[in-house]
Amino acid sequence: MNLIKPSLFCLALVSSAVFAEDCAIPEVPALPDGATAGEQEMLAGQTAVRAYQAANTAYRVCLDEKMEPAEQAALGDESDPALTDAIATLNNQYNASVAAEEEIANKFNTELRAYKAANPG
Repeated sequence: MNLIKPSLFCLALVSSAVFAEDCAIPEVPALPDGATAGEQEMLAGQTAVRAYQAANTAYRVCLDEKMEPAEQAALGDESDPALTDAIATLNNQYNASVAAEEEIANKFNTELRAYKAANPG
């Protein structure tokens, strides 16, 4: 156990940018203009939003996998600023991912309402 903790601690001391470096932030999809888009454009937009949501889920799983060793390394350590910063950055990245996903879903829903208003029936 004594060998594992220093290894985890060293891993956690890596800068937070490098810490989550292999976690790819998904690209935000372009959304159709609901007021002028056709049905196929709206369906393509819906598919893009769903793919973005799935990619965000995978991104957050990756962040979770980085968080576990950092939190384990932090157990019992007196507040190490580098470790605390790494954990805070991972949490911020996770939360930003959730907020971005909610924002794109809300924007798509706005465009969907505009589409329905422009294409009643």
